Amino acid sequence: MTADMNAVVTEGRAAVMTGGQALVRALAAHGVTQAFGIPGTHNLEIYRHLDAYGIAHLNPRHEQGAGYAADAYARVTGRPGVALTTTGPALLNIAAAVGQAYSDSVPLLVVSPGMPLRHPRQSTGLLHEMRSQTDALRAVAAVSHRVSTVAEIGAAVARAFTLFRTGRPRPVHIEVPLDLLTAAEAPGPVRLAPPCVTVGADAGPVAEAAAALRPARRPVLVLGGGARAAAPECRALAERLGALVVTTANGKGTVPETHPLSLGVSLHSPVVQRWLAEDCDAVLAVGTELAESDVWTAEPLALGGPLIRADIDPAQMYGVLPADIALVGEGRETVRALIEEAGTEEAGTERDTGAAARTAAALRAERDAETAERDARWLPYLRVLREVLDPDAVLTSDSAQCCYYGAIPHLPLGPEGRYLHPTGFGTLGYALPAAIGAKVADPGRQVVALSGDGGLQFSVQELATAVQTRLPLPVVVFDNGGYGEIRDEMAARGDRPIAVDLPPSGVPPVDLPALARAYGGQGVRAATAAELADALGKALTTPGPTVITVPEEPAR
Repeated sequence: MTADMNAVVTEGRAAVMTGGQALVRALAAHGVTQAFGIPGTHNLEIYRHLDAYGIAHLNPRHEQGAGYAADAYARVTGRPGVALTTTGPALLNIAAAVGQAYSDSVPLLVVSPGMPLRHPRQSTGLLHEMRSQTDALRAVAAVSHRVSTVAEIGAAVARAFTLFRTGRPRPVHIEVPLDLLTAAEAPGPVRLAPPCVTVGADAGPVAEAAAALRPARRPVLVLGGGARAAAPECRALAERLGALVVTTANGKGTVPETHPLSLGVSLHSPVVQRWLAEDCDAVLAVGTELAESDVWTAEPLALGGPLIRADIDPAQMYGVLPADIALVGEGRETVRALIEEAGTEEAGTERDTGAAARTAAALRAERDAETAERDARWLPYLRVLREVLDPDAVLTSDSAQCCYYGAIPHLPLGPEGRYLHPTGFGTLGYALPAAIGAKVADPGRQVVALSGDGGLQFSVQELATAVQTRLPLPVVVFDNGGYGEIRDEMAARGDRPIAVDLPPSGVPPVDLPALARAYGGQGVRAATAAELADALGKALTTPGPTVITVPEEPAR
């Protein structure tokens, strides 16, 4: 690390530095090597020091894109993603990405300037002035912290990283008054988030949970995003108990979806829900909310056995489905303790999983039959993705029918791969900027964005960002001519579809491949699965983005 000597002043024997340098120094001390954002008039003092502290930077074309890219960077690396904005509208632009990170438990750090320390409460018309940035971000982030001295900046950053490490990771906003960014003050010592001890649930509740699981004949593991770090342990426990495995979208692939006990992402399936209510006799839910976005209904799941919840967040024990047995602790340690405590009927052996595997196979077949007509349009293309891509590929997803009806339930993944989907908050425009963040995080790994034509156009300008990375990035777009889900919902209500066709009747459609070429990337159409296979293979070795549109007949 080298200091930017232009911003270091010496007063007697005490070195001072600007708030901008103190901020960048604190980020670098916590291992930050990559940031995403857009420079503006008020944050230039931050940008001034990035190079000196070894922090690379990528500038998306919109702050929302910066937030989604940083979000995906965090999901892929396991380290917090950092996004830099300027004041006012720029900070509000990233608010949707902050809301998504909160919903999906992603460690996202957003740093912005704020109004000066002594700025009057009454409006004065200062550039980008708003009533309260911290109040606005506090409504969507876990914490919004406005510092008041240069020395406090290091402590604020250390606090953010401590929050990321010690509980349910969620986004944090730090605001540095713009006069502090350029003020030269004593920064104090570098403050680091302390090492954290990984702690599982207490032994008493673990023993109680094991006692409930041990005699169960038809147990199930429901795995969310909080179970990902415990993937080997979850598989081992499922095999030991002969338990079926269901995941949420965020938990997709925690246990290989080709495993005989896996039902994949099926918590929303009526077939699986009936089995949970009528046949299952014990449920262990690890790192999941069991929320509406997981089960696709406002009605709570009905369960045929006790609910054991394992989560680092104590509040989850009193959620939509309160826990019968509460295991509060880190997922991996808790599941390890359950494996040791649960044992089997015969020590040293695993329960015969044959009957459970047959049950899983029957449920998978019945589940797929109930949506076969609706989902058939995507299956040939999803098979191509699985055949062409490496097992550890990263796929980013949008709130599009091709993703939540298609790829999430029907594209099998294992723990080595990743599927990044905006659940809960359900934003649009996530896939493309998230794919950029994932590719920057791991340039040697295959990354593919999956989107619909409506969702892509929320952030289509990030094709320019993808071009500047010069990294191969296929963007597969299923084009149904608009907002297909809303169109179908209107039709189901008996309403005349309105404002859902893109473009409206009589207006030429957007040529998305041509738009990609206009940005400097590549663009092709793939009307068949074979054409997609050819286009995808080329796109994976072509620098920059390649938009591959798959024409999709709208459901009527």
